[in-house]
Amino acid sequence: MGIDQWTRVDDYIADTLLGRDPILDQVLAASADAGLPAINVSPAQGQMLALFARMVGAKRILEIGTLGGYSTIWMARALGEGGRLVTLEADPAYAEVARANFVRAGLDGRIEVRVGLARDTLPGVEAGGIGPFDMIFIDADKPSNPDYLAWSLRLSRPGTLIVWDNVIRDGAVADAVSDDARVQGVRRAFELAAADPRLTSTAVQTVGCKGYDGFALTLVGA
Repeated sequence: MGIDQWTRVDDYIADTLLGRDPILDQVLAASADAGLPAINVSPAQGQMLALFARMVGAKRILEIGTLGGYSTIWMARALGEGGRLVTLEADPAYAEVARANFVRAGLDGRIEVRVGLARDTLPGVEAGGIGPFDMIFIDADKPSNPDYLAWSLRLSRPGTLIVWDNVIRDGAVADAVSDDARVQGVRRAFELAAADPRLTSTAVQTVGCKGYDGFALTLVGA
């Protein structure tokens, strides 16, 4: 069993439980036409993010790593009344594609895109007093995961849910001597989360159309 079978099951899940969404299909097509890499979350993962947002009653969401805005749209649709989502994107070209996609989805009024390296834009998010955020989705450069976790804690409150994507790395996360900076970034963030008594965390391995990977969940306590 491999990625062909995993993709077949993902397609079945999407067709059976999610149904077709013409707007999201257009968002993916527009991103592909603009040459963005096809590394967005799967439809099932997008629905998972939306469910998480609803479960925590999110009215303020922070996303680190926008790409074409596919995951952003899933979460923004799940915001509570008067909710706001701030998404950070390093690449100006990607940000422009995402902005157009937010207009396409009719969500540009509740989503703010900030362009620049997250380490440069996160201080402005804090200074602007937008937080604390109810949910934070980390899906950017993996070597910076320890920094993103630290910033997430500064911008959170007791009860904030932090979701980190792509943490399994085809199983390489278990390799302590890996020379891959992405693997080491995930491992260091895991260590920091485990050492912080305020945090309760877990990680789940997944297979699907995106291959073998997984995500982590961290709940911020008092």
